[in-house]
Amino acid sequence: MQQITQKLNHVYKALALCLGSILFLGSCSKEFLKPDPLSFYDPEATFRTEAGLVSAIAISDRHLKTYWATDHNEMLTLGTEYIFSDLMVAAATDRRSMLCDVTNMLTPTSDQSTLQNLDRTNSMWYLWQETYKGIMYANTVITYADKVEGLSEATRNTYKGQAYFHRAFRYMALVFQYGDVPLVARIVDVPKQNYRSTKRDAILQMITKDMEFAVQWVPEQKDMPLLGRVNKGACRMLLTKCYLAIGEYAKAKEQTDILINQSGYALMMDNFGTFNDGGEPLTWPITRNVIWDLHRAENKLIGANKEVIMGMPNRGSDAESFQQMLTMRILYPFVFDNRIQTKDGKQALLNIRRQNNGGVPNADYNSRYDYMRAFGRGIATFRPTYFSTHTLWNVNGVMDAGDLRHNSASGNWVRMEDYKVNNKASTEFGKSITLRNPDNGALLCSDTIRRWFDVPHYKFFLDDPVNEANIVGSDGLRGATNGGIADWYLYRLAEAYLLRAEAKFYLNPGDATIAEDLNVIRRRAKCTQLYQGAVTIGDIMNERARELYWEEWRNVELKRVSLCLARSGKPDEWGNTYKLDDFDKQSGTGSSGGSYWYQRIVHYSIYNKGPIQINATGNSNPNYTMDKKNMYWPIPFKAITSNNKAPLAQNFGYDGYDANTPKWDTWEDAVADENSTGE
Repeated sequence: MQQITQKLNHVYKALALCLGSILFLGSCSKEFLKPDPLSFYDPEATFRTEAGLVSAIAISDRHLKTYWATDHNEMLTLGTEYIFSDLMVAAATDRRSMLCDVTNMLTPTSDQSTLQNLDRTNSMWYLWQETYKGIMYANTVITYADKVEGLSEATRNTYKGQAYFHRAFRYMALVFQYGDVPLVARIVDVPKQNYRSTKRDAILQMITKDMEFAVQWVPEQKDMPLLGRVNKGACRMLLTKCYLAIGEYAKAKEQTDILINQSGYALMMDNFGTFNDGGEPLTWPITRNVIWDLHRAENKLIGANKEVIMGMPNRGSDAESFQQMLTMRILYPFVFDNRIQTKDGKQALLNIRRQNNGGVPNADYNSRYDYMRAFGRGIATFRPTYFSTHTLWNVNGVMDAGDLRHNSASGNWVRMEDYKVNNKASTEFGKSITLRNPDNGALLCSDTIRRWFDVPHYKFFLDDPVNEANIVGSDGLRGATNGGIADWYLYRLAEAYLLRAEAKFYLNPGDATIAEDLNVIRRRAKCTQLYQGAVTIGDIMNERARELYWEEWRNVELKRVSLCLARSGKPDEWGNTYKLDDFDKQSGTGSSGGSYWYQRIVHYSIYNKGPIQINATGNSNPNYTMDKKNMYWPIPFKAITSNNKAPLAQNFGYDGYDANTPKWDTWEDAVADENSTGE
């Protein structure tokens, strides 16, 4: 199987050339263009076997998890989804190109340091390029499944249904990140430079049809030999989102009813699986609880977990497919320098290792204050908003202290005040660090963006075998490194409850059962506050934020809901209603207007609040801005210019926008054009 997979990788390189630079901008290096006999495998021979289809699906599965995993030592791809939302902002203040002033920095011709270089604070370039690669992988299976001899109808359609899922998942992302985009529905066997954009709703109609097919044919997980493959439950989840996006709310509810009541899934209500006591239990003890167990990588895909609908295996034991997940490096505050001080002028937090060079025990080491091992060596490429860490957790006007998802007493949540000064030279040794000097009110942290924020430790903690083994040389835990486990959820049953609540809202906002769909999740988290009476779309989106942090694609989901509100005419939590013809075609940074996505950002984030004064080496005066036009990201300029035999449409508000640029109104027309000629 490994040999077949290697062969497929070479075939995909050759096929990528045929798609041209419109989709894979910058992917061809001189090394890649050197003659390579392995690149000339015949796809007709490679994919006309069932083994070829199996390997092609495996490549699609492996590609899917890269969106969550580390694509660079200082980046997690999913972070870009979160900084275009109400829950996070870019925080690497030592970089002048940090994507904070989105209004002015995000243009079709944005330079490579802003969009393409992955160590810069966003992965927008990656999300365009890699998503079209994922579509190519799926199209390969769709194209060749009917050409493999000897397959039963059920087997053939299972492969096609799984490939439809992979393609639909990626197009769902593209249409809410970029809007109207080129529709590639087959393997392009000759270079094509005459694409037109296809309208968002046309693509949504196509992937809805595809997912209906997938739900019919793809087996349930219990009937499949391997974990991590696309199953019927996952197809139902994605079909639900498709139905919501096209306004078929009753059909969406029906799918969630089946998932909740008829598919064998159940919310995990009690402790289960393996208990992981954390990086350094003497520094940060964990009181075992269901929320902690639910989010341990080693428990996500075990048979005892009845809540997982589809997960993504990511284990160091499989070196070929393992992707590092450096959550403890990228998503924790940068605390180990002199930017956080004590009131007597000393550095508050030190990295004191157990042993010095040569293996000599360090006399200054104290296992009660080993924050490098407990929380890792954070660099805070991204940070949560105040809303995400504080205001969000207020329900019924009460800060819910019982919610295990926001609880530091259990060890699930880390607040800055939980750190204790570990510098023995300070008179504050052993006391909680403080943001301000209690004597005079002076700030003791010179960069609160990167160095002072809470962390949902239960979501981000991962064992780090490499640095665990390197007691002398390690500079702290980073997350799942080689040999580690970083299994992640794609879909859980908890999200099915939230999607059902959303479908009910569009059908009848006064439906009294909406609250129960939220409360069943809240009761599992031991919340003291439950929803009573009418529930708003804001309540539903807030519960999504609490439950699905760093699982859902927050930017995509907010924009999908923006479309649903505009299509349904239902009001948001502030009483705003939206029009389908202009909710995504407005510009400006004022507090009124725009889409629901924009309203969530201006209400709950630090965007459009003015410059922030900090003392940082790269960006000492960051001004976080977001424009209504940023509802969709600009189509990359090089994609437009490389498509030199037909005009690709640029999005509203960006240079090059022309409302008269022709687009395909239906997916059938787009597919027919694609099938007609490559030129």
